[in-house]
Amino acid sequence: MAAVTSADRVRHAAIRLFAEKGFHGTGIRDLAQAANLSSASLYHYMGTKEELLAGIMRECLERLLEGAGKVTEGVADPRERLGRLVALHVMSHALRPDETRVVDNELRALSPAAQEPVVRLRDAYEQLWATAIADGLADGVFSAGEPSIVRLALLEMCNGVSRWYSPRGPLTLEALAAEYAGLAMRALESAGKGPDPDLRYCHAVVADVWNTPNPHAAPCPDAITGGRSKGD
Repeated sequence: MAAVTSADRVRHAAIRLFAEKGFHGTGIRDLAQAANLSSASLYHYMGTKEELLAGIMRECLERLLEGAGKVTEGVADPRERLGRLVALHVMSHALRPDETRVVDNELRALSPAAQEPVVRLRDAYEQLWATAIADGLADGVFSAGEPSIVRLALLEMCNGVSRWYSPRGPLTLEALAAEYAGLAMRALESAGKGPDPDLRYCHAVVADVWNTPNPHAAPCPDAITGGRSKGD
């Protein structure tokens, strides 16, 4: 296991504090104390506080975008595609509540210049949702008066998982994701159930992109990891 560097400590502290207190509610002294560093040395490891926040947000969105691309690749049925996106989003918010809460809540804390690359990543991720919904409407398997409103409502619904999910709850993470995928289908008045999203695969992808333990005994197939090791 790689040693935790001072930069790692700063980043981990920032994620936790930004999620708990918000960007503007987190002071330099808070970060320094949480990272066990002096305020004077903190800037050596993080740059400005805004640069630290922007980097956290970009990395989180890059992981979400990578995972979304993997779980939807080659999936033609828009119901299954959207179900997989919902599952990925729910699982990511459950397993990484602090990072995802920072992304969901702190965009306005960034200057316009710092927002731009973050917004590009967010829009690319949400476009996968928009395309799945549009394809379902075109195929006649979804019904929605205003697709963009439905998309935003589904995302907000899934975002809330980061605030309340507990692994000690009555449902497994995959069962929870299945419930949310079902809610998404009902919100779009899906014509027929469609194929069930492959929840084990979605869970394995989430474990891979977030570097968390895979809950299933079988290792991730090369289709998930691209043949790379965790150290690459």
